[in-house]
Amino acid sequence: MTFSASQATSVHVRHAGVQYGGAWLFRDFSMTLAAGRTTCLLGPSGVGKSTLLRLVAGLIPPNREAEIADEAGRGLDGRIAWMGQQDLLLPWASVLENVVLGARLRGERPDLERARRLLAQVGLDGRAGDRPAALSGGMRQRAALARTLMEDRPVVLMDEPFSAVDAITRFNLQNLAARLLAGRTVLLVTHDPLEALRLGHVVHVLGGFPASIDAGIAPPGGPPRDSHDSAILTLQADLLERLAAGMEVA
Repeated sequence: MTFSASQATSVHVRHAGVQYGGAWLFRDFSMTLAAGRTTCLLGPSGVGKSTLLRLVAGLIPPNREAEIADEAGRGLDGRIAWMGQQDLLLPWASVLENVVLGARLRGERPDLERARRLLAQVGLDGRAGDRPAALSGGMRQRAALARTLMEDRPVVLMDEPFSAVDAITRFNLQNLAARLLAGRTVLLVTHDPLEALRLGHVVHVLGGFPASIDAGIAPPGGPPRDSHDSAILTLQADLLERLAAGMEVA
């Protein structure tokens, strides 16, 4: 499931603006997601991280001046997969039916064999016929990851996808996601600096009002990184201090 360099695409957000109640949450905002890399986004609650994710996904209409496109200036329609904070599995459907839901909704014939292979990859082999209620929280998030991968899109947007599970499950899901999302262009929103540093090729902090983005840091090595690495721990402390300072200003 590793994407090749020829399949990867960069994402460019230019001159984006979002208003709520007459105030600018974003104004003339720009950022770039490098092709085939994971970009992690941190910031205090309410700064607009999830809003930015929805803007890139096309769930919020962009302002007239905004451009959200690949390196050739083409729009991203049909090339984005989404994984949110909750698994959003249909409780009345089996795990396998949930994984192929996108194809069903589009009126396509789903590739059930590929879906079963993905379930095996995420550690749910033998659970295809189960209902979500029979799964643990971590299992449901793995099913949601399989559903995201089933869409087979080059761009994956993730909104705190592992925040609802315990610390050990979260650690294991991070390792799994790093392996299965390799080669795709990923934007991951998280509140956890260590998660960002383990998974991101670049880590940005979003702050201010209207929000702006910093230059970003590139942690050493490749994901998933060792959480005991002294360089990662130093960067974690630095990010925590920056986030705390931003909250004090707010």
